[in-house]
Amino acid sequence: MRFLSRAAIVAAFLTLPALAGAAETIRIVEPFVRVSGPTAKSGAAFMTIENLGAAPDRLIEVRSDAAQRVELHTHRQDAAGVMQMIHVPEGFEIGAGAARALARGGDHVMLMGLARGLTEGEEVEIVLVFEKAGEIALKVPVGAPAAAAEGQHMHHGAGHDAGHGSGHSSGHGAQQSN
Repeated sequence: MRFLSRAAIVAAFLTLPALAGAAETIRIVEPFVRVSGPTAKSGAAFMTIENLGAAPDRLIEVRSDAAQRVELHTHRQDAAGVMQMIHVPEGFEIGAGAARALARGGDHVMLMGLARGLTEGEEVEIVLVFEKAGEIALKVPVGAPAAAAEGQHMHHGAGHDAGHGSGHSSGHGAQQSN
C-alpha cells in the first residue's frame, strides 16, 4: 500500500473548493412560463441565463413533458419588415461572465403541442441542456414575470440544487432539481 505525502494531501484539499466553484457556472434568474388558455396549443418560457464562468457556454436544447415539442426560438425581421418567430437549432451562446435574456419579443423557449392550458400558480418541469454545464432541471412557475420571479435565483453545479448557494430555492416558484 502506498501512502500519499503530506504535500499531496494538502494540495488535494486546496483544489476541492476551486473545483466545486468552477462547476457552478450557470445561474437561472426569474424563470416563468406564460399563462395560456385552456385550448392553447403553444406556450413560452422566459428567463435570464447568467454565465458566471470564465468560458462561454451554449444552451443547445430544452425538454419538457408539458409539450410534444420544445424549441429555442427568436424573432427576426424579414425583408418586408415583418417580425417572424424562427427556430434557432444551434441554440443560444452565453458569453463568459455575461447574461442572456430569454424574453418576450426576442429569444425564448417555445412549448408546442401543449396537452392542456397552462394555469397561473402551477409549475412546469423544464430541462435546459448546455454544451458545458450539462443539464439543469427546473420547476418553473406559470404566471406573470413579477409574480413568478419573487426570490428566484438559481445556480447550477454538480450535485447542487437551486438557491443562493445554500442548496435551497428561496421564495416560492421555480426550483431546480438534479
